[in-house]
Amino acid sequence: MASFQAQVSKLMTFNKLSAAVLAVSVMVSVGGASAKDASTHAGRARVYEALKDNSLERVTTADALATELGLPNVAPTRIWKLLEHGEKVECLDCISTVSKLLYDSHPKTREISAWWLRRRIFGVFGPGQIYSQILSTATDQSRSETQRSYAVNALGEFLDSAGIKPVATALSADGSAKVRLAAVNALLRLNNEGPNGELGQALYDEDESVRLAALHASTSVNVFSDTDSLLERFTDDSAAVRRRAAEVVGTMRLADAVMGLIRLASEDLEPSAEVRGAAVWALGQIANPAAKAAVQAASKDSSTHVQNSARIALRRL
Repeated sequence: MASFQAQVSKLMTFNKLSAAVLAVSVMVSVGGASAKDASTHAGRARVYEALKDNSLERVTTADALATELGLPNVAPTRIWKLLEHGEKVECLDCISTVSKLLYDSHPKTREISAWWLRRRIFGVFGPGQIYSQILSTATDQSRSETQRSYAVNALGEFLDSAGIKPVATALSADGSAKVRLAAVNALLRLNNEGPNGELGQALYDEDESVRLAALHASTSVNVFSDTDSLLERFTDDSAAVRRRAAEVVGTMRLADAVMGLIRLASEDLEPSAEVRGAAVWALGQIANPAAKAAVQAASKDSSTHVQNSARIALRRL
């Protein structure tokens, strides 16, 4: 008992000492706060005084943006660096220069230019300003298909819901597959299937690349609702589209897709092993017991790829 009381006494003494030390620390901290802040700011000032003339903090200014971005043959990486590190630089004179980069051949340059511009409401989104000019180009059939596609792309990158309708119109009405492909990707960026379900309609586009892009977008656009059109892609002339359609419905775990996937998984009905493998994988993702016999049959497919997919799918059935 005496030993226990001694331990308790030591513990209480230790706690009192700790509290005293903490109190002293707090008083010193509070008392010296202003002096510390002054020292910190002085230190920062000395650091910035020591920066080299070519450091980002010095070169990324309004003058640097206006001058360097207007020079010919500026390297894309230089453009990206200037715009990224000039994120907070207010430069109205730079807006017209940056807007020209929306038509640059490099996709990342177009993307980061739109990112820089969309953060500047004043000078970009007013009547007759950059947004209006881009909208006009996107709908002007006298412009080249490249110009129209870049303009449609910019409408998507601006992330303004006002761009949904003109982008959807380009997807349904423009005669250029290049523009329609840009419109699909723009709707994806805008997270919208179009006011009249234009993204679903793009699944029937005559161009394979547009159909593939629409399939990809359908898995990412939160409001996509035209699942019946996805199932109809199982009979597409393109094996690439059939495969992607199987992957999409598997990702979505669409129960209505099981019968169509069973047909795609059959070696007697589907000539492409890539498509059959995707169908078997999708059946495993949906995990409907009604597909078990079809997946077991696929485990004896002539393609080892399909066989492996079937073995994995059977674990889920």
